Amino acid sequence: MSKANIITIGGGTGLSVLLKGLKTFPVNITAIVTVADDGGSSGRLRKELNIPPPGDVRNVLVALAEVEPMIEQLFQHRFENGNGLSGHSLGNLLLAGMTSITGDFARGISELSTVLNVRGKVLPAANQSIILNAEMMDGSIIEGESSIPESGKRIRRVFLSPNTVKPLQESITAIQEADLIVLGPGSLYTSVIPNLLVPGIAEAIRESNARKLYVCNGMTQKGETDSYAASHHVEAIYAHAGSGVIDTVLVNNGPIPDSVLDRYEREQAVPVVADEKRLQELGCHVKLGAFMHFRDMLLRHDAVKVSEAILEELKEERRNRLTNR
Repeated sequence: MSKANIITIGGGTGLSVLLKGLKTFPVNITAIVTVADDGGSSGRLRKELNIPPPGDVRNVLVALAEVEPMIEQLFQHRFENGNGLSGHSLGNLLLAGMTSITGDFARGISELSTVLNVRGKVLPAANQSIILNAEMMDGSIIEGESSIPESGKRIRRVFLSPNTVKPLQESITAIQEADLIVLGPGSLYTSVIPNLLVPGIAEAIRESNARKLYVCNGMTQKGETDSYAASHHVEAIYAHAGSGVIDTVLVNNGPIPDSVLDRYEREQAVPVVADEKRLQELGCHVKLGAFMHFRDMLLRHDAVKVSEAILEELKEERRNRLTNR
């Protein structure tokens, strides 16, 4: 049997963590990565060079790379001093340089993927610099991904500018050929939904016959998903991308140590409630489990457990297809 085609869509730390686990299984991986970041090194490079921000792409490349640990460390190295260099990571600079050489961000990613022996394919959600904006509940508009969680206001919706954003045809084709599409994990409004706002992406997902799975964050995020249960995540995705983009929601309901909860409570973050009944009312199958682990007081998805749950979803889908033939 041929390897299954799994498409992951997202950005941030969550997606990178998942991919480190998923690449250890015999599947074909394509990662579609957000390009809405405007903070730190990425923000400076996008402003100075007018290129898509490289940070999320860099982290995904490293997650899927099969190179010596020192090469990985070098790619992630961040300069602490040096006029103009301070704050930049070497990987971001290399992506900017490869974009300059090839004249194309997506092609630059492809060339660096070869250098890093990347296991799978990494595609930017859009091949141009875009801006993420948010309309807040009071009607005000916040411009810039990094400014949205800092506003102290609740989000009504997010949208992209300019309105001439186009998807990569390669991304659309990958979605059309997928056996399983995974959204997240990652920040709901600033890592997951921005990908779905690129014209053509949400439509391709809705039209795909592949199983669609959303990996819900384990904790709420201050300024973004305060007091959100898992169903609120799904409702927000439906509001931006239409229903039909999620079949299954994977939600953590495993125990979290009090010491970790106390640490997150200081950041005004609490566990996302797995409101199974409401998720089912929204038309979703629900996968519950102990999908998180704790290291250095940080809560992260357990890459292996989540990957195993994703592959189990794939097996179920294949069994259903055989039964319905």
